[in-house]
Amino acid sequence: MPRATKKKETKAPEPAMYMEIFAALRMLEKERGIPVDYMVDKIKQALVNAYRKDREDHRQVPAENVIVDLTDHSMSVRQQYTVVEELEDTAMEMTLDQARNFDSAAQIGGTVYVPVDIARFGRIAAQTAKQVIIQGIREAERGAVYESYSSKTQELLTGTVLRINPQNHDMMIRIGTENGEHSDALLRASEQIPGEEYAEGDHIRVYVVDVHKASRGPMVAVSRTHPNVVRRLFELEVPEIASGLVEIRNIAREPGSRSKMAVRAMEENIDPVGACVGPRGGRVSAIVNELHGEKMDIVVWSEDLCQYVAAALAPAEVLSVTLVPGQKACQVVVPDEQLSLAIGKEGQNARLAARLTSCKIDIRPASQAVAQEQAEEELEEIAEELVEEFPEESAQA
Repeated sequence: MPRATKKKETKAPEPAMYMEIFAALRMLEKERGIPVDYMVDKIKQALVNAYRKDREDHRQVPAENVIVDLTDHSMSVRQQYTVVEELEDTAMEMTLDQARNFDSAAQIGGTVYVPVDIARFGRIAAQTAKQVIIQGIREAERGAVYESYSSKTQELLTGTVLRINPQNHDMMIRIGTENGEHSDALLRASEQIPGEEYAEGDHIRVYVVDVHKASRGPMVAVSRTHPNVVRRLFELEVPEIASGLVEIRNIAREPGSRSKMAVRAMEENIDPVGACVGPRGGRVSAIVNELHGEKMDIVVWSEDLCQYVAAALAPAEVLSVTLVPGQKACQVVVPDEQLSLAIGKEGQNARLAARLTSCKIDIRPASQAVAQEQAEEELEEIAEELVEEFPEESAQA
């Protein structure tokens, strides 16, 4: 016969274990900023759930019926029972005789609190506390990274291409901050500049559009096509913009092809366009290179819409701009030989100028404008002659 073995008794956890738990919680609060009380509540909740699942009768009791007291020297777990005359649910109820073993003042309809065997429950408590602390550290790290990247919204960051989806060409990018933290960012194909090609491991500058929480940490949505990519690049390259001496008023952009930017000087002795172009065009060239050849038109913003529209149609020369009464629209006259330049390839120059100024622009060559003006004058003359010849009919009309 096999010799019977004596079952090893479970010892009650020593106070030193609780001191170690609280020491770890205080260190977590100091290093990660998570309050001790918050973590203690988390541990209590986890212990309640562990007890409910670990009951010998496998009965699930309500969480509010389990009370955990945890300090740096001790722990106690108690379950609440209702005192009844006739016992129906042994997991939740207790007779008066049974109740008075725990509380001599117990009465029918009242409640008593029965201690749970800590010796049996101590191992679960230690494991649960460890798991909650580890989870707390992970949550704190994700929270800190989320806060860090939330503050980076609408900024340019440099990242490394991790992988490119061969089906939809979305790119996953690893970006970091000056604090050494890093996260993954998604650059969708729709947010990539047409014609740009990257490979895994390449460095890339992206604009942070949005940050939202995800199960594995913050997910950062980035863009290369957003108009603010141009804005941030100029802020980095042009000291006058960074210092506020030159203001970027508006940007109209067709990524990878052409951008128009309106600027104004905050002081009279500053040339805003010259500041953006830089000595020998060095500043704007650096931005064009960063955007892989995207052309840049920099114009002076003006409160006078006619002047603003004329400047926005650069590099074309504008002879006149006439506002359409009651509408945010205008008619522009340009030299015949510059009509195609003013309109641009496939209408791009006129389209960007209209977006930059928020004004509908009708461009006409000078010859057509002169012919129309002559025709209008002839009509006015005919009308005057008719009035003189038939004054009575004109008066009745």
